This record gives sequence, C-alpha cells and structure tokens, in this order.
Amino acid sequence: MKTLYQPDVSVLNVQYQPDAKTSIIENPPRFTWMPAQLEDDCYVLQISQFEDFASDDTLTFKPIPYNFFTPSQALQPGTYYWRYALVDQEANVRSEWSAIRTFLVSEGLPETPMPRREERYSKSTLPHPRLWLNQEELDAFKKQVAQDPSYCNWSEFLERSVLPWLERDLIAEPARYPDNKRVIKLWRQMYMDCQETLYAIRHLSVAAIVLENESILEKAKRWLLHAASWDTEGTTSRDYNDEAAFRIAGALAWGYDWLYSALSEEERQIVRQALFRRTEQVAFHVIERSKIHHVPYDSHAVRSLSSVLVPCCIALFDEVPEAREWLDYTLEYYSCLYSPWGGADGGWAEGPMYWTTGMAYLTEGLNLVRKFTGVDIYQRPFFAKTGDFPLYCYSPDTIRASFGDQSSLGDRPGLKTAFNIRQFAGITGNGRYQWYFDQVKEYDVHADEKFYNYGWWDFRFDDMMYLHDYPEVKSKSPSDIEPVKWFKDVGWVAFHHKMDQPDDHIMLLTKSSSYGSVSHSHGDQNSFLLHAFGEPLVIKTGYYIGFNSTMHMNWRRQTHSHNTLLIDGKGQYAGTDKTLNMSATGKIIRVESTDRYHYVQEDATQAYKHTVPYLNLYQREIYFIDQSYFVIVDAVDLDQPGRVDWLLHSLTEMKLHGQAFHIEGQKADLEGRFIYSSSGDLLLSQDDEFIGVDPAEVEGLPKQWHLTASTRVAAGHRIVTLLVPKRKQENKYVSYFMDDQDHGVNIYLTENGKTQRIEVAKAY
Repeated sequence: MKTLYQPDVSVLNVQYQPDAKTSIIENPPRFTWMPAQLEDDCYVLQISQFEDFASDDTLTFKPIPYNFFTPSQALQPGTYYWRYALVDQEANVRSEWSAIRTFLVSEGLPETPMPRREERYSKSTLPHPRLWLNQEELDAFKKQVAQDPSYCNWSEFLERSVLPWLERDLIAEPARYPDNKRVIKLWRQMYMDCQETLYAIRHLSVAAIVLENESILEKAKRWLLHAASWDTEGTTSRDYNDEAAFRIAGALAWGYDWLYSALSEEERQIVRQALFRRTEQVAFHVIERSKIHHVPYDSHAVRSLSSVLVPCCIALFDEVPEAREWLDYTLEYYSCLYSPWGGADGGWAEGPMYWTTGMAYLTEGLNLVRKFTGVDIYQRPFFAKTGDFPLYCYSPDTIRASFGDQSSLGDRPGLKTAFNIRQFAGITGNGRYQWYFDQVKEYDVHADEKFYNYGWWDFRFDDMMYLHDYPEVKSKSPSDIEPVKWFKDVGWVAFHHKMDQPDDHIMLLTKSSSYGSVSHSHGDQNSFLLHAFGEPLVIKTGYYIGFNSTMHMNWRRQTHSHNTLLIDGKGQYAGTDKTLNMSATGKIIRVESTDRYHYVQEDATQAYKHTVPYLNLYQREIYFIDQSYFVIVDAVDLDQPGRVDWLLHSLTEMKLHGQAFHIEGQKADLEGRFIYSSSGDLLLSQDDEFIGVDPAEVEGLPKQWHLTASTRVAAGHRIVTLLVPKRKQENKYVSYFMDDQDHGVNIYLTENGKTQRIEVAKAY
C-alpha cells in the first residue's frame, strides 16, 4: 500500500475535521482534510461507530474527487470514528488509511445531507429556460402578467429595467488600461459597462420571452451576439478584470438560456463557445489556481461560484461535460466548506459590506440551484442566522459604525443590504429581517444613483424574482433583541439599547477576531465604534477611494486608523502576507449580561506579535452600565518598558482639557475622560492627517479627527476610560472615585444615585 501523506495544516488551510474538539452543528457532519497529493487525488471515506471499522454498519463513500465531503444521509446520535484513503480510477483503495478521528453527533441537529452526484439532478428539467423559471413556471407567469401587469412588480421592471435598453446603443468592448496597468477609475467604469451589458441582455431576454415580443427579442439577440463577440482572452477575461469577467459570463448565461429557442444553431454555437470559455477561465482559477478547497480565504474566487459557475453551468448543463463537473464542485463546496467567513452564528468576518456583496450573488445562485435541482442549501445553520449579522452589526440607522472594507462609508446601510436581509426573511420567516428591509427602503429612495449599487445590482429584477418565489413576511420591531450579541464565529460583539427607536438608539460594536486582518478585514482587534442618538460619535475613519489605494493600504487597513492601541508607535500586522494576516488574531474571552451592565472581555495580544514581539498581554474590557454609559479598561504588559497610544477617531474636532475630551455632534455629544492610568496622566493630542495617504486621494474631502492619548514609558499599563454619550443639550454626568488599597484599584461610578464598582488589577 502507498504511504498516505497527511501534511500538517497552517492557519490558511482547511483543517482535519471533525475531531473530538469540533462542535458538530448539523447532521451529517462535514468532513475536510488536507490533500494527500497535489493532483489526481481521489478518496474513499469511512464512518463507523467502532474504531476498527469492522462493523457491517460502517458507511463507505467513494469515489470522492476532492478533500472535502458531505454525506448523503444523516447519522444517528452517538460517537463516531472516521478515516480516509486514496483510491484509483476503479475506486480501489491504493494507500494506507489516514489517522482515525472521532466526533460526537448530538440529538436534535438540523439534518442537511447532500444528495449523491448520481441522484442530485433527478428533479431537474432540461428544456430552456432553466435559470429562475422552468417552462411550466414560465407559462404560468405569462398568464399572470397578461392578466395583471403589476404582478410581482412586472410593470415597473418592464418600464425601468427593460424598455430603456431598446433605445440604448450597444456598449463597446472595454479598452485596455494604459500600459495594461490597473487604474481604479477605469476599472470601475469597465465593470459598470459590463454590468449594464448584463442588465441589457438578461432583462431584454426575459421580457422578450414573457411578452413574446419580436422587437424586444431582436434587440436582446443583438446585445447577446455583440457581447459574445468580445475577446474571451481580452479586457473582460478573468485574468484581466475578474469583476468584468463575472458579469459578461453571467450575461451570456442568461441570454443563451432564455433565448435558446430563438437562436439559430449557428448563433447558439457562437454564444456557447464564448460562454464555455469564460466559464472555464473561472473554474480553472477557482479549482486549480486559487484552490479554495485547500485555502478557502479568497473572497473573489468564492463569490465567483455563485456569480459565474452556478448560472453558466446550469445554462450549459447537458451540452458540455465539464459543466456538470463544475456545478458538482460548486454545490459540494456550498454544502461543506461554505462559509469560510463565518459559522453557526451567521457572522461574516470581512464585515457587512462584503457580507452584502457576497450574499447578493450567493442568494441569487442558491435560488437558481434550488429551482433547478431541488437542493436547498439554505437549510444549513449558517443561513438560518446570518440575517442577524447586519441586524446587529450594521443597524439601519447607523453611520460609520461597522468594521471591514466598505464602499459606503458616510452612508447609512443601503438597499442592497436590505434586499439581502429580506431574502433571509423569506427563507426563515424572521420578521425582524423584514423590519430592517422596510426601514432602509423608506430612506434609501435614490439607491440606483450610488455607484456601489448601480454597478452591482438591479433592484427591480431581484424584487420581481423575490416576490414570485417567496411569501410575504410580516414586519416585527426589534424591541426585544439581545442587549449584547456575541457572534462567536467571527469574534464580533454588539451592544444595543432601543434599536427600534433611532433617536434613542445607543450602539457600541467591538471585535477581536480569529480571522485577523486577512482579506477585507483590518488590523483592528479590540477596536470599538459608538453610534448614539442618531449620531456617529466614535467612527470608522477614512474614505473609500478604491481597493489597494494608499488610503486603503496605508490608512484604513492599519491600526492607527482604528479605536484601539499602538505600542511604541506600532500597530497590529495588516500587510499583504496572508499567513501573517491570519496569525494577527484576537479573541473574545467572555461576554456577560446582568441587570446592571453588559460586558465583554477581549484579547488582542496575538495581533501584535509580529510587530511588537515583547508584548505579553493586551486585553480590553468594555462595560455598558445601566444602558447609559461605557467604561473601557485596557491592560498591557510588556517584557520591556514601552509607551502606549490610546486612539479614538471622530468626524469633528474634539475639545481637549486635562484628561478629558469632548465630541460635539449635530444630534448628540460624547464626554470622554481617562479616569485612571497606572503610569500617570496621559498626554492628549489630536490631528486631522491621514498618515501615508496620497494627498490627491483626499483632496476636497471633509477632515476627520484623530485623538492620541499617550502614556509614560512603563512595562505595565492599566488605562480606564469613561465614555458618556448624551443627547444634544442634555445635562448628564457620571461621577467617580477610586479606592486603591491592596493589589487592585476599585473604581466607583455613580449616575443618578446608582453606583457601580469596577475592579482593575494593578500594573507592576
């Protein structure tokens, strides 16, 4: 027998799971392991309740083409063992067996098996169209629209998303960048041109078939054959501009599928060749180059599964053999490895804007999968909870109050996010998600005019699809939400008071995440953001210029732009080495909720290990007391004396006085005060500079202000900060005194006769 290579894993790899430490959240468990060889690897997997695998009840699955697998049947509750080996082309075992691992299946878990490949498409109907509506559904839809043009908002879709394309000239194939060097402005124009091409082809094609209208049909065919003529290896290829490539591939898939019966065989061949090559480019990148089944943290590659492989492979399903293989890979990935950015709590480590873009494509893809195959990936636990993430971490009344890369800085959450969360209202029946949608729809009335919407999403087409496929859900006010919400899967914690009343709403968000600064995350472990009474008080700073701009790389990703600490002027690692990004982690230690306060303790020590190797400890505690004010306790221990800079950012210039700072907003103010520092009084200063940013990128933009409170040099630091948000003109303060006998410092805080004691360990 061939020796089975079982390599150790790094922080970037898929892990050997499940094991004795794995908390199984669905039945059957998902199995992952590192590949035994780089190519031509194919496996057999065994599951048994006996460690010798001798029982007749042992389950054997083969052949398994990749290093991940979801069984086609649920398991009875109990303790199990599993192992795997390599097999040859005839599925005969050709290596020794792997190490044996054990896991426990508990009672009552959601059952989410993945049908075997040979059974997976038994419910699929092959006549075109296959994307969204099959022939039977299409006939019914035609009748409904004929009887009532407002059905599923069809008339609005027709007027605003179809008819304009009858008058528009064909969009030219995008030109190359000057010297083939990416220019952000041209890149954005290129993907928007391709998005418009997708709109034109998809919407004209659907309308032509539904209305049986010859003039619309001829225009749709013109657009489709025009896009099919573009150079598949040119400016819209995957390697030149992947965002452009995703859109053109999707455009060809929708046009080919819906116009199939109206195309001649010669025209089909033209479109099919272009569609196949564009799909092949993406599949090759995902599976062979990015290898997201080895290293799952490639945001664009994962997104291209739903934006490209799902619609393109369904359109080509029975016409090229590779289409079925690529679709199988996609469904198995969604069933097993998805989501690399979150888990059972529904969090998304990249932040709410990339949750939005990821979910926009994912939900469209999973809807197409469910309609074509009957396979419902939404039954997995992640999807039952992920609507909570924007609800708690990107609340509809807040501005600059969430983490991660965001193109919408300065705006409230937009309609794109709201459409996503409504999708999960339809899936789960959760009325709070519908409430979120209703709130955003009321104020985001010009969503189409925003560049980060128009180039990504046509709301009218998606609205029509949703209204056809999902039931109406009654809105429910979030008056009874959890006051402190911990997303354990991504290490985010949200404090809320009166989310349902924007003028009275107080929100503090903090994070300390096992994802570190990888992908669209930043060097911001133990950071926090504060929004109160309709005002962003402690903010996520900077502007969206573009990915890889100096603002992005040198400011927004770096610790000095966040509300956390620098140590001897150094922040957490937030460079371009993905291994170091994934190692620059934080963790939430505990979260508590009592009648008097809500509390989180978080640890960002590991995030500084590359830049400050002599750091032994950095922990932060945050208390939200009487749903009125916050106390932040920072503890730093070093192997050598060092200085700590305590950072805070605001939209407005702060008033500094002694150990206090004051932020004045339009609707609310924030009183901040350093009430204890073990090394003595802090030195407070502020500036409005963006360190390392090309001045041309921020020319003409409003200034933002950055507070630095610096300690004296010491090997240990304890800093206690009092933050009191209040409505404009509100008379309010919190008094305090200290008792520092013995080995601790006891701080007593009083507001309106109610006193809370906080104990802080001394630094020695």
